[in-house]
Amino acid sequence: MVLDSIGVGLIGSTTEVFELALQYCKHTYAANDVGRVYGRTGTTLSPSLAAFVNGVATHSMDFDDTWNPATHPSGAVLPALLATCDLLPAYCRPRPRGLDLLTAFNVGVEIQGRLMRFSNDAYSIPKRFHPPSVVGTMGSAAACARLLSLDSSQCSHALAIAASLAGAPMCNAATQFKPFHIGNASRLGMEAALLASRGLEASLVVLDTVPGVDGFNVFYEDYVPRPMTSADDEEYVFLLEGQDVAFKRFPAHLGMHWVAEAATTIHVMLKGTESVRPFCPLQVHDILLRIPQSKYINRPFPNSEHEARHSFQLTACSALLDGEVTVWSFSPAALQRPELLALLRHVRVEHPDDNPANFDRMYGEVQVTLAGGDILKGRCDTFYGHWRNPLSTESLRKKFCDNAGAILPPEKVEGLLEAVEELERLEDCTVLLSQLQ
Repeated sequence: MVLDSIGVGLIGSTTEVFELALQYCKHTYAANDVGRVYGRTGTTLSPSLAAFVNGVATHSMDFDDTWNPATHPSGAVLPALLATCDLLPAYCRPRPRGLDLLTAFNVGVEIQGRLMRFSNDAYSIPKRFHPPSVVGTMGSAAACARLLSLDSSQCSHALAIAASLAGAPMCNAATQFKPFHIGNASRLGMEAALLASRGLEASLVVLDTVPGVDGFNVFYEDYVPRPMTSADDEEYVFLLEGQDVAFKRFPAHLGMHWVAEAATTIHVMLKGTESVRPFCPLQVHDILLRIPQSKYINRPFPNSEHEARHSFQLTACSALLDGEVTVWSFSPAALQRPELLALLRHVRVEHPDDNPANFDRMYGEVQVTLAGGDILKGRCDTFYGHWRNPLSTESLRKKFCDNAGAILPPEKVEGLLEAVEELERLEDCTVLLSQLQ
């Protein structure tokens, strides 16, 4: 998770939305130059702003990890922890060991998962709040509180402060601002922990259910917290011991990966094993997608790269045309191809009752009717990269090397690989931090 998050953050530092965030921070705030910025040699910001822009980078392509219940667990936590590592020497403390960083990361992920498991609604593709803006802020606060060695009372106040800084509406999905949800979660969670470390207090019942008083349940109406076993108990099981994570093979909303894999199957059928002719849209009479009912990712004619990353139609047609979906698939040049636009005009959708908007139960089905009447079908129940069909170590390393290699020289890519693989044995996280630019 750490390796993948750093990789997508590095390639995310090439995007327009990242540049907007970085220029805003550089020209609006006075710098306290200790927080390193992904991929930018010599560029530093105040620690909380470094957490912010690196969080934006991590989600700027929607390339970061996902799990069930639906959220992006790493993007809000890791940038905040790396920024806190840069900050700690200013607090007259040495930089944390790698094991300290890993422990805090696990705490940040654990808090997100536990809070979401107190709500049945959290298991569905969200309609109201973007989950990383809610539980990501809480996870960032918890992780930073752990790395700062706050006591139990300060940790409680950090979470209470974070709850008042959390939340973003889903209407900003598929816009330039969506990556800011992750950036804000990372930054605001870190600031909640820092404020608590200074003695700021907030409600200690914010995570409880108090009749007539809204707390964390404003985000999930069916939220019902349950007592947890103490983490000191030998029988305690952390969620990551049994909860796998989905790692994306291309930069788009997770739901897109089902239709992409189904459409790629049809591309192979259309191409044929002996044919060298490129696939022609004139061959296609009709394209039917059987997908879950989810309005914000049902976009027939996306108008931007951000909408395209949230379009079943665009993703399926890209896979039909090219046999794959890549970073380039969402570039302006790719999105304006006449043959791609021609395919989009043939697409219609159905929402079968047995295909819920749930990342653990949904499927993607693509049916192409050719001009001659032939019907080709492709279906994906579990794409490669899903927690039921995880990426191999080799595939995960290749994804990281492709992403990091777009920004860093080969020796730094190798240095990051080595630092992450040896993280639990590092005596000083500077070894990791020094490879990020």
